[in-house]
Amino acid sequence: MLPDLLLPMRIPAKRIRTLIALAALALSATPAMAQVNWRMTTEYPQNNISGIGLTTFADRVAARTNGFVTVTSAFDNELKINSGEMPRAALDGRIAGGDAFAGALSGLDPVLGLSTLPFLVQSVDIAHAGNARARPLYEKAFAARGLKLLYLTIWPATGLWSERPLDGADDLPTLNLRAYDANSSEVMRAAGANAQFLPMDKALAGLKDHQLNAFLTSGDGGAGRKLWDFLPHFTAINYAMPVSIAFVRSEAFAGLPEPMQREVLAAAAETEQSQFALLAHRTTENYARMRDNGVRIAEPAPASLIAALRKAAAPVIAAWEAQAGADATAIVEWARQQ
Repeated sequence: MLPDLLLPMRIPAKRIRTLIALAALALSATPAMAQVNWRMTTEYPQNNISGIGLTTFADRVAARTNGFVTVTSAFDNELKINSGEMPRAALDGRIAGGDAFAGALSGLDPVLGLSTLPFLVQSVDIAHAGNARARPLYEKAFAARGLKLLYLTIWPATGLWSERPLDGADDLPTLNLRAYDANSSEVMRAAGANAQFLPMDKALAGLKDHQLNAFLTSGDGGAGRKLWDFLPHFTAINYAMPVSIAFVRSEAFAGLPEPMQREVLAAAAETEQSQFALLAHRTTENYARMRDNGVRIAEPAPASLIAALRKAAAPVIAAWEAQAGADATAIVEWARQQ
């Protein structure tokens, strides 16, 4: 390696840092030497907003590190690791990390369920500002479990895909519905639906077996999975604008030379910015694609349906606030005032 690094007392600290940086850059310029490959996964298709983020991050990392760090991406739950399982899979070394739907991680820490709380966020700008406030809490929750947060992806607003049109609150008891986290499952059951929290792969199996006749997900989540083959109606209830969180094992990140760590974080920041820019037109593009495939979109949603869901949501939010702590509750209060 570098013999003079064995004598740190004889060399100024600034010089040591320079030598380390040069060594890292030399390695990055030599493809045959000590490259790092991270295997990362998402349970969503490559053309879904989560898949696009993972592809963007892989491209940016490779470019910024000159190939020293590369990412091998697995999409559409190819590895049979759903969002809720990703943290354990990363810590066990089966993957370096992934892009996980945050609501599915709320069992790790209640704060990770913040973005899926119902009817708090009704615009892209509020979603962006709210997640900027929440990000330090997300980072802390991940770090406590040996994971390094890389970037956030804000999803388009959640709606209800259904087999039949929803004319009002009276239709809720007719729904056998897939919810996307524990809180949304509780809200939908309280409103009268037969709802259960299912990972996407199990939910799709239930849909194909005709055990389900409705999905709670965005136009993005539904379009990526072609839900219109089974559920040709979409009711724009604007339930939430949830996030997915990309992360790697802290140990994997810490093992990189410091200059490469900086480049990885820069690539992550660029990806987050790109994902937010994508969001601006994503709903319009999804709706166009949905209509092209025969989906009937109800917007605005029936007033009685929204009223029933809001009523059911209130105690769920209160229970979450009791668990999540003062910092997280302050963000909820801020969102209510917007």
